Amino acid sequence: MKKIILPNREEWSRLVERPKIEKNELDTIVKNIINEVKTRKDQALIAYSKQFDNVELNSLQVTKTEIEEAKLLVSDELKNAIFIAQNNIEKFHQNQQLDEAVVETTIGVKCWRKAVPIEKVGLYIPSGSAPLFSSILMLAIPAKIAGCKEIILCTPPNQQGKVHPAILYTANLVGATKIFKVGGAQAIAAMAYGTESIPQMYKIFGPGNQYVTKAKELVQQNGVAIDMPAGPSEVLIIADETCNPEFVAADLLSQAEHGSDSQVILLSDNTTVIDKSIKALNEQVELLPRAETAKKAIQNSCAIQLKNLNACMEFSNLYAPEHLILASDNSNKLINAVINAGSVFIGNYSCESAGDYASGTNHTLPTNAYARNYSGVSLSSFQKNITFQKITAEGIQSIGPAIEIMAEEEGLFAHKNAVSLRLKSLKK
Repeated sequence: MKKIILPNREEWSRLVERPKIEKNELDTIVKNIINEVKTRKDQALIAYSKQFDNVELNSLQVTKTEIEEAKLLVSDELKNAIFIAQNNIEKFHQNQQLDEAVVETTIGVKCWRKAVPIEKVGLYIPSGSAPLFSSILMLAIPAKIAGCKEIILCTPPNQQGKVHPAILYTANLVGATKIFKVGGAQAIAAMAYGTESIPQMYKIFGPGNQYVTKAKELVQQNGVAIDMPAGPSEVLIIADETCNPEFVAADLLSQAEHGSDSQVILLSDNTTVIDKSIKALNEQVELLPRAETAKKAIQNSCAIQLKNLNACMEFSNLYAPEHLILASDNSNKLINAVINAGSVFIGNYSCESAGDYASGTNHTLPTNAYARNYSGVSLSSFQKNITFQKITAEGIQSIGPAIEIMAEEEGLFAHKNAVSLRLKSLKK
C-alpha cells in the first residue's frame, strides 16, 4: 500500500482518481454485448454464458426444483443470520414510508403527491467470485415494501450451471418472481430490452464490475432507468490516534477483497497510525482466502497523511467515497463535515461489514465519486411520485390572471386560452 506524506492540494485531484479500464476498449466491448443481446436475445445469452462463465445452458430460468434443492443446502445457522439481517433491513426501509399532506397553495387550489411503485424491476446480483446474496436483501426488500409487482433477478451460474444455494434461498425468501442464470453486461442488456425468456424491466438495480456499470450507463442513455452507477467497491477511512489500527486494517481489507479493481484509502493526521495500520494490513492479508485479490486492490490504494482532520474531511468530500469510516473516539465531531459519501460508519466499532449485511441500511451505494450527486438505494428508489392538483372555480379565478400573463409572455397563447375560457365562463 503506497504511503503518501502531506501531499500538496494540487496533487489531490490525481489522488482521488479511481483505477479504470481504458475507456474506448470498455465502451466497445459492452456496446457489442448489448447489440448482440438486442439482436439474438436468448441465443446471445447462452453463447456469452459459454464464453464468460464456461457453462453450456439449455434454459436460462431457475426451476422450482432447483429452489427447493437450495433450501436444503443452506444451513440453519445461515438461515438464522439472513433472518436477522432481513428483519433489520425491513425495519429501516419501512420507516421510509411517507404520507405527504395535501397542500392548499391558494384558496381553491390543492396539490399533493402520491408515491406509486415501479411495476417491473430487475435486480442484478454478482456471483462470480463471491455470491452476494446479501444484495438480494438490500434490493428485493425495499422493492416488496414499495409494492413492485414484478421483481426478477439475474445472476451468473457456476460451471455446472447452478446458482449458489444462498442466492436462491434468499431470492425465494424475499419474493423474487423469477430468477435467471445470466451474468455480466449481457444480463443488464437482457433486462433492459427483453429476450424470449427474460421480460423487459422498467428499472434495473444492482452492483457489479466496470462492465456491468458501463452496461447500465449505456442502457440508461436509451431510456431504461437504473439505480445509479454502482461499480467496483471502495472505502475511505479517516483515523486518528484514538483508532484501533487492527480494526482499520480489517476494514480496508473488507473492501479490497471484493475485487482487484476495488480501491481503499486511509487518511490520517498521524504517521504512527498509518504505519501501524499498514503493518496490520500486511499481516492480515496473508490470512485471507482471497489474499491475491485483496493484494491487487491494495496496489491501486494508498495511505495519506494530511496536516489535520479538517484536511482529511476536505479530501474525503473531494473523493466522495462509497463507504466512509470515521475511526475515532471523537468521530461525532466530524459528522457535520460530511458532504459527499454513500454511507457513513461512525466510531471504532462501526465496521463497514455491518452496513453490508445486517445493520439495516442499504449497501447498494454510489461509487467512483458519484456520491457527489447520487444517493444510495432506498425505498423511494422503487417508487415514482405522481403529483395531483384540484382547482375549484374560486381557485382558477385566483391564479388564472397570473397564468394568462405568464403564458402570453412566453408566446403560448393556447395555454392562455385554456385559462381565459374558464374565467369567461365563470363571469357568465
